[in-house]
Amino acid sequence: MTMQYDVKQGHLNQSGFFVLGRNRIKGVSYRGGSATLVLFDTTTAPVTSSVTYGRSGTTVTVTKVAHGLSTGDVVGIHFNNGTGGAATDGNYTITKTGADTFTLTDINTGTITASPAAVYVSGVNRWLMTYETNAADEFQNAPLIPGEGVLAVNGIYAYMSGIDGAQIYYG
Repeated sequence: MTMQYDVKQGHLNQSGFFVLGRNRIKGVSYRGGSATLVLFDTTTAPVTSSVTYGRSGTTVTVTKVAHGLSTGDVVGIHFNNGTGGAATDGNYTITKTGADTFTLTDINTGTITASPAAVYVSGVNRWLMTYETNAADEFQNAPLIPGEGVLAVNGIYAYMSGIDGAQIYYG
C-alpha cells in the first residue's frame, strides 16, 4: 500500500457533520474535560432528544416516544453513564416492544438504573467510535487509529458533549 497524500482535515466546536460521503477516518483529535465525542456514519443527525435506557442483565430497554422503529432494524447507539455504569456502545439489531420502547441485547451484562440518556442513528447509519475524557483531562487527545482507518460510507457526524473542539483527518 502506498502512502495516501490527499488526507483532509475537518474541525468542529459543537455537534455536527465533518463531511458527507464515503471517507476513511485516518485520525481524531479532541479536547475537553469530563467530555464525550461520538462519531457516527450517517447523513442525518442522531436522535438525541428524550432518549433514555436501562439495562438488566444483557437486555437494554431504550425509551423514545414515537421512535418509529421495527423489530429487526439496526441502531448505532451511544449510552451515557448511569447508576451501575453504561451499556456498551455499538450497532445492534433491535426488538420493538412498544411504540415508545425497544430492546437490544448488550454484549456485556449488568444493571443500570436511573434512566441515563442515549443517542442513536438507525437505518443504513451506524455508530463508529466513542471517546471519553475525565474532568482532569484538559490535554489535546489524539488516539491512534490503526491500519487504513475507519470507513464511513454515508458521512461523518460528531456528537459532542463537553468537548471544546474536535478534529478529524480523513480521505
